[in-house]
Amino acid sequence: MPAISKTGPSMFLGIELATDQLRASLVDESLELVGVESVDFDSELPEYQTQGGIFTTPGEAYTTPVEMWLKGLDTLFEKIHKNYDVSKIKSIGGCAQHALVWWKSTTVPSLSSLDPHSPLHTLFPAHTFSLPNTPVSQDTSSQSHAMAIETLLGGPDIMAARVGMSANASMMAAQLLRVRETWPQDVWTRTGRVQLASAFVSSLITGKWTSMGESEACATGIWVHASTLPNQKSQTWDEGVLDIIGGSREEGRRVRGWIGDVDLSGSARKAGNVSRYLVDRYGFDPETIVTPFTSDYLLSYVSLLPSPNDAVLSLGPMDTLLTPAQHYIPTRLYNLFPHPAQDPNEKRKYVAILTSRNADVPRALVRDMYTKSWSAFDRLVAIVPPGGSIGLDDKLFSFWHLQPDSYPFSRVKGIYRFETGIKVNEFRDLRANPRCLIESQILCFRVKWSHMLATGVLGSSRKNPVGTTPPPLSVRASGVSLSTLGLTFDPYDHTPLPTRILATGAAANFPSVSNLIGDVFNSPVFIPLTQVDSAQVVPHRNAPAAGYPSRASLGAAYVARWVYGREWGMSGLSGFEEEMKRLLGRRWISSGGTPLRSNVNGVASVIGAAVGGGSGANSGASTPFGHPGPRSGLGNAVFEEDEDEEIERDSRNGRGSAGPVGLGVIGGGIYNSFGDRARSQTGSTIDTLTSSLSAGLSPSSAYTTPDLGLGGLGMMGGAGAGGLGVPGANGGGPTTPGTGNVTPMTPTPTPLTPVVALHTADAEVQIGLAKVAEPDVDAFLTYAAIVPEYCRLEGMVLKGII
Repeated sequence: MPAISKTGPSMFLGIELATDQLRASLVDESLELVGVESVDFDSELPEYQTQGGIFTTPGEAYTTPVEMWLKGLDTLFEKIHKNYDVSKIKSIGGCAQHALVWWKSTTVPSLSSLDPHSPLHTLFPAHTFSLPNTPVSQDTSSQSHAMAIETLLGGPDIMAARVGMSANASMMAAQLLRVRETWPQDVWTRTGRVQLASAFVSSLITGKWTSMGESEACATGIWVHASTLPNQKSQTWDEGVLDIIGGSREEGRRVRGWIGDVDLSGSARKAGNVSRYLVDRYGFDPETIVTPFTSDYLLSYVSLLPSPNDAVLSLGPMDTLLTPAQHYIPTRLYNLFPHPAQDPNEKRKYVAILTSRNADVPRALVRDMYTKSWSAFDRLVAIVPPGGSIGLDDKLFSFWHLQPDSYPFSRVKGIYRFETGIKVNEFRDLRANPRCLIESQILCFRVKWSHMLATGVLGSSRKNPVGTTPPPLSVRASGVSLSTLGLTFDPYDHTPLPTRILATGAAANFPSVSNLIGDVFNSPVFIPLTQVDSAQVVPHRNAPAAGYPSRASLGAAYVARWVYGREWGMSGLSGFEEEMKRLLGRRWISSGGTPLRSNVNGVASVIGAAVGGGSGANSGASTPFGHPGPRSGLGNAVFEEDEDEEIERDSRNGRGSAGPVGLGVIGGGIYNSFGDRARSQTGSTIDTLTSSLSAGLSPSSAYTTPDLGLGGLGMMGGAGAGGLGVPGANGGGPTTPGTGNVTPMTPTPTPLTPVVALHTADAEVQIGLAKVAEPDVDAFLTYAAIVPEYCRLEGMVLKGII
């Protein structure tokens, strides 16, 4: 971005080490955004030849060069030094993806005496590390090792009682064990220290070795936060797990030395001051403080300042549902971490986390298999009725498990589809696939939420009844008991569900997806204003548009401001969320009710205005599974969009459709106005604007796959324009409606029109949120009726009896 004036108020810097980029956000004392910088690994550091910042290797192993991170830090600090007066930066916060850095024992340097005349990547070349290319957060190659640890500990319940979580491929314990068992022995023997990526970056910035925080330690599978077993100490490393990792008591103690101690301060105090290296090289004030760094998903969560009855749903390479928890009750049903920014003297706060690895990858694969663009995907999700059918007893269900996942899906892999309760290889009506996928992903969280709530970890009832919802347990009015349905909760009772859903991630930009989330949870859906505005430029990229901050880096800047206020006695309230809301409230009053700035490009916020946008053809959620061709066997037809005018004309003329939507009929499926109650904004009429924006965009998501131009598929059965058909034997272009003759055509996909802000109350606008979807009681009841059958089929998948 162009250089700006180097004069101004005090600033607070937040740094995020993501998979595809290094990002930085700067805010002032009132939390107003004043700067954004980023370094895209693929485009700005092409010499490392990564895709989406990583290397893909067989066995679901995804790695990245640590040296590239160092060179990225050099580039990021050069940009910050050029464009801002770094002497005004009072505090630095940060976060990183969940990954490890393996230092060699013979080359571990003295961080306090680095030469300021040399960039970091020359001070720490690749041979400094025993693993120059380290596994990243998407890596699932250690799944079998995670399961082995869980088995040796006595199963998921005992493991959760010991270390607060059941097995998953991301945990540090599994990655350590995999290196010992599968890598050459010299990698293990020459290692002298192992750091989480967050502590690694923090150490470089402070010029001293810093420890991981307890929030991250609880994600390692080794840490005992609060023991629920007799004769087990709390707030210590579990020696039994260390012995499993090392293979012996001696090696277990060696691993204990590698990972070091844990910072138990709750990030409420500084980790140190900025290093002499950064002071001399870039001109930082030596009094600049550095806060403890933590995981990116935790700082994304705190950046939204959730209230006790909220849930934060992040849709990305991994989907996560995070919510405030009142008690420490570890079970295999969820992960439970201490809040990443809390005063150690206040009542302990926790964050309960539900996860799903099968997120962007299935979404992108379904896009590639059944549509040719994200806009077509969004339309199908919007117009297909709940459950894929307007009938009451013939709902469609699908379960996409392409990658190893955590409990209860740790041993499930494959694609499972059901029609009328019977497993099928493919739906008769292919258009149902996108909606059934999204429904399955959201319903999974809905069911997991209810199971989590039953443990008592979240405390009392989550919200009060809203609107005219029937009374709880209404399902029993028809003479059907919950036990008959096989459920431990009432799917018709919305009171235990979140009061609000705060959604982030590229998929939340789809109007159909945001509406569906609100329907399933019967809750209003809010998206950060920074994301709503960024989506008008690039609707379906997880990385923000240029000049727009990432949530994790913004959360890091907020933590930097909070710790600075505490260090200098300027904090009015002890709690993080309370203090941030106080600062934002004061800013709101002094600015006359002006929304927070969402970018540094000078682009006005579109809150309250329906402004559309477009994106490049290859932006968005992505998949490492390649591009299925027209004969792949995974999907044999593609929904192709025509211009809006042609679709409307087809609808009026009834061409190729039994209903007003105009999408054609296949296998007896009929789609009509039951689809989405006209709430999703899916069409686009700004092709000229979006095509010009698209021309200059480059992909930044991992494993990005472009929209597939599969217009060469033959169509049969009289499918109308824009409709799905069965591939013709000749493999030619789509048939001309009503003739059956093959006519070559290569339509250009219509860009996705992303969500726009609805009317939003001042309380939400004040902290930077915009409402994008309202709850709908009728839709909620429709999904409540689907839940029992969903749970029954999910149980069959889990038990492997299909």
